[in-house]
Amino acid sequence: MSNKPLGKKIGMVSLGCPKALVDSERILTQLKTEGYEISDDYNDSELVVINTCGFIDSAIEESLGTIGEAMEANGKVIVTGCLGANKEKILEKYPDVLSVTGPQAYEEVLNSVHQYAAPAHNPHIDLVPPQGVKLTPRHYAYLKISEGCNHRCTFCIIPHLRGDLVSRPVGDILDEAEKLAKAGVRELLVISQDTSAYGVDIRYRTGFWQGRPVKSNLVELCENLSQLGIWVRLHYVYPYPNVDKLIPLMAERKILPYLDIPFQHSSPAILKNMKRPAHTENSLRRIENWRRDVPDLTLRSTFIVGFPGETEADFQHLLDWLETAQLDRVGCFKYSPVEGAPANDIAEHVPEEVKEERWARFMEKQAQISAQRLQKKVGQTLQVIVDQVDEDNITGRSWADAPEIDGEVITKNEWDLKPGDIFEARITAADDYDLYAEPADWDEEHKD
Repeated sequence: MSNKPLGKKIGMVSLGCPKALVDSERILTQLKTEGYEISDDYNDSELVVINTCGFIDSAIEESLGTIGEAMEANGKVIVTGCLGANKEKILEKYPDVLSVTGPQAYEEVLNSVHQYAAPAHNPHIDLVPPQGVKLTPRHYAYLKISEGCNHRCTFCIIPHLRGDLVSRPVGDILDEAEKLAKAGVRELLVISQDTSAYGVDIRYRTGFWQGRPVKSNLVELCENLSQLGIWVRLHYVYPYPNVDKLIPLMAERKILPYLDIPFQHSSPAILKNMKRPAHTENSLRRIENWRRDVPDLTLRSTFIVGFPGETEADFQHLLDWLETAQLDRVGCFKYSPVEGAPANDIAEHVPEEVKEERWARFMEKQAQISAQRLQKKVGQTLQVIVDQVDEDNITGRSWADAPEIDGEVITKNEWDLKPGDIFEARITAADDYDLYAEPADWDEEHKD
């Protein structure tokens, strides 16, 4: 019997955010279903598919650089993703790419693969596992619940790239989540451009799952996801009033007490120019109410400093707001002009050196807040999921930490644990961002 692979090898590179990663996983799943082999070697591939990011200048440069590397090494490249929406920019630099498509263009990508590397006939339709092909570790997965966004934030071109909000059928989402759970996934990260708006475009119509009616709204979706017996974590949640209805689910531990809310700024003037909700006092009051009902609620957010027209007073307002809000996890970006974003023409741009200085002050302030909040966890016992085991350490995350963007919990590798295990950890120390621990209430027989 021949050991030759059943199908041709296709290279795949996925750049950008978790939403793009989900797009890549869908493409990979279909390729595997059709009998293709997936390769991480440009030279060993029939052609290379690159899923690009085009959100900010640095992402565009990375995407163009990756296309160049693949063209040089392989010469046959299919480009898709957010940067693909700006087809001219790609073709101007790389006129010989095989095809260029925008985000969510699954069929076009597959048609291009078929055109330039026709699939070999393969009667075995079960080459791919039921949960599909994943680019994340086996124990966690991203679950995309919608595409696009109805907001028109002036710094963002995502609606231009991905269109308005399109919610997935609730039954399809829950079916996918169930397959992932059965395949061994222990943590689902719910994502979209605007997770809170799920179902708005379809007027929260009733769908069905396991023969039961389920409304297409975030609360009912989370209520049903909680039945899978795995961690459910919410990302990109706008602070609409309906978010308040999620807090009881967190209090009951049906979903993780974790909210990723992109506040972006606090100054009313800057929020107005960003076309974001400008009632920062309401945000602070709601944070206070949420923490009253769920004292261990973890809040993560992202902010932009150096937005066009940002004054020192605006920036100081942000630092003061940050001190009051006491967010657990925070990311910060220096404003980067994106081609086509209305914010570029709103006001005079902040000099680069001022952006850099404000970013440094912001990060210093948040590091202090994070360190103080983490010190309060020393002595507590937390659930931790294992991400990696090496010779010296076991590295994992508490339920308060999302993969790749938040902190870690580090334990000496003296215990019989493997990736995906969830265990009770006693926190013994903390620094600015990470925790150090040992398994709680374990005796010598649990050691390796």
